[in-house]
Amino acid sequence: MTRIYSPWRLIFVAFTLFVFLMPPVWLFLSSLKSQQEIFQWPPTIFPAQLTLQNFIDTVSRAKFLIFFRNSAVVSVLSALLSVTISVMAGYALAKFRFRGDTLFFLLIMSSLMVPLQIIMIPVFLVLRDLNLLDTLAGIIIAPAATPTGVFLMRQYITNIPDSLLEAARLDGTPEWRILWRIIVPLAIPAIGTLLAFNLVWRWNDYLWPFLIISDQDKWTVQVALANTVGRFGINWPRLLSMSVLSVLPVLVMFTALQRMLMSGLMAGATKE
Repeated sequence: MTRIYSPWRLIFVAFTLFVFLMPPVWLFLSSLKSQQEIFQWPPTIFPAQLTLQNFIDTVSRAKFLIFFRNSAVVSVLSALLSVTISVMAGYALAKFRFRGDTLFFLLIMSSLMVPLQIIMIPVFLVLRDLNLLDTLAGIIIAPAATPTGVFLMRQYITNIPDSLLEAARLDGTPEWRILWRIIVPLAIPAIGTLLAFNLVWRWNDYLWPFLIISDQDKWTVQVALANTVGRFGINWPRLLSMSVLSVLPVLVMFTALQRMLMSGLMAGATKE
């Protein structure tokens, strides 16, 4: 059966695409302009003369590669640590029964209602006592355990049949091997989804690195972008080129993990 699309629906889709795509397209095209052309009036969408000098200056003159490396290390290690904790906690809450397990799960989920601003100072003081201020480890460890990740993994692992685990236990398989050989392979869609979201969250995180990092060589990309704004002016070409380069890893990651991300979301939506 041929589906007929009305003109109004096509107009709505085109308008929606324009609203969502225009800001990143404008950002990319403006990063290829000179300082004078950025402030040209009336403004132009396409640059009169394409130039890559903004990107060359960003990579060569600024410490962008250092900031990029810091963000990559923080994002990858923090995401892996968060996924590991979430998988283990989700497995324990989904497949083990102990006194107070439901209350413990509710306590974890109730932490979602606590604003970050309330726990920020206590966490800061704990990191200070552990001598983790002004270190990348402080950025990695602080947000490692998230109730969202525990909830996602617990809900997904609950749907894995208990018969598989019982058969493995009858064969004398230890629990850590059951987790690694059975739970993890079956929960790959949920793990991939959680990993993708954690990478994006940690890469785009600004507030926490800004609070605990004072050494410029340990800045992340987002902190460096905020400090590009000078006291007496803004270097717009460098700011725009840094913004484009900071977005590229997220686009590449979502392109690479798109199939796994969609399968994880659909599996979580259809399973009972």
